[in-house]
Amino acid sequence: MAILVDPAVWPHRGRRFAHLVSDRSYDELHAFADRLGLQRRWFQGDHYDVPDTVRAQAIALGAEAVSAEELVRRLRAAGLRQRSRIARLPGE
Repeated sequence: MAILVDPAVWPHRGRRFAHLVSDRSYDELHAFADRLGLQRRWFQGDHYDVPDTVRAQAIALGAEAVSAEELVRRLRAAGLRQRSRIARLPGE
């Protein structure tokens, strides 16, 4: 399985969040997210944001804990990295 999760360092509403991705396919990511009880509408183009408690559950289910840099590197290498919508706006 190639599900990756980085450290939960992103603050939001009093919690810390991590990114959950697959370096194989979005189908694999969605299937794993379903196992965690995540809603598909929470998918953000190439990842799910997950709170620290869900991060721990993801690791228990087999996700690989990696650094943020490693997560992005592997996502790009797989051709699954989506550019930020903000970055695309001026040059669309």
